[in-house]
Amino acid sequence: MQYRTMPKNGDELSVLGFGCMRLPMKERKIDEARAIAQIRSAIDNGVNYMDTAWPYHGGESEPLLGKALKDGYRDRVKVATKLPSWMIKSRADMDRYLAAQMEKLGTDHIDYYLVHSLDGLKWDTMEGLGVADFLDRAQSDGRIVNAGFSFHGLGPDFKRIVDAYPWVFCQIQYNFLDREFQAGTEGMQYAAAKGLGVIVMEPLRGGNLGLPTPPPAVAEIWNEAKVRRTPVDWALRWVWNHPEVTLLLSGMNEESHIEENLAIADSAKSGSLTGEELALVDRVSRKYQELMKVGCTGCGYCMPCPAGVDIPGCFDSYNRMHLFGNPEAAKFMYAVRMSDELLNDKPGYASQCIACGACLDKCPQHIPVPDFLANVAAEMEGPELQARVATGKQFFKIEAK
Repeated sequence: MQYRTMPKNGDELSVLGFGCMRLPMKERKIDEARAIAQIRSAIDNGVNYMDTAWPYHGGESEPLLGKALKDGYRDRVKVATKLPSWMIKSRADMDRYLAAQMEKLGTDHIDYYLVHSLDGLKWDTMEGLGVADFLDRAQSDGRIVNAGFSFHGLGPDFKRIVDAYPWVFCQIQYNFLDREFQAGTEGMQYAAAKGLGVIVMEPLRGGNLGLPTPPPAVAEIWNEAKVRRTPVDWALRWVWNHPEVTLLLSGMNEESHIEENLAIADSAKSGSLTGEELALVDRVSRKYQELMKVGCTGCGYCMPCPAGVDIPGCFDSYNRMHLFGNPEAAKFMYAVRMSDELLNDKPGYASQCIACGACLDKCPQHIPVPDFLANVAAEMEGPELQARVATGKQFFKIEAK
């Protein structure tokens, strides 16, 4: 296992972190014995960063990780979990959720604590509720060791959040397709220049970039490589090639996944890909973009929409559905992301579009936005939308006691 240094505190962290959002399942519940064995096996092989969050597995991820870290394993790792920003209504809620999380995890401190799933609006809300005071006090009294945030908004908001608090680290979605999406390469470099550690989530875009059988046009390009690698190897190695990245998180729920990820982590160093190999990855990225239904880069220039549509989010969900062959998963995440009953105060559905045209002159890609939004609404909403929202509520709306 290779290790990289967290810039502000000197922690030596494994380049591969264990993500506890997609643990193995059995009879619609976490397969506890198998999940614990997987986590402990990863730790025995050098992984020392474990990432979970309040809503993962309907609230059961944190307790499971707590069980896995008994018998001396807790002292061997750094634990990361997250304050559910969309659930916070008061300053007191912050302390209440943190206390519940420490109890679930069976620990008296959280090594890396993130304000979860921030965008510009959520940050403004959390800042107004006193999150800076909460983080200061929790670090002062030892409940939190290091404060950070995870991000799912637009690039300009990322930079102002980085500058708004003395964070130790941030967590961003980053892979060879998402270089300009959300924080993107520019945000990653900005955070690193400010001394923040950079934790990467979704290096495989929810596993989609690591499918053993990619689209045929993509497979043809991979097959041109002088050094043959699996799609997983290419995708992870590309992220680790960036020296700004402290570690990446992988949601490993199969023993073979863990074994493969560990093997790649042993050899994938920053700056190790050749110019020819980077050019090959660029070609794969462009091919995926050609295959996308909408040529949206997620830049957010079209926002805000007068009708409240989350235009980049709608197009991202739509592209995922058509690129990777898992329509039910894409439709579920669309319902979760666009509903005003889950992560947002206001809905952002494609069907809200009134074809006012305000977005058309703003789009640098010259996308006929209203036309594509009509397609998104037709294919991703329909009569089952509210059922998906209801399922999402069970996943995300888990109240602290």
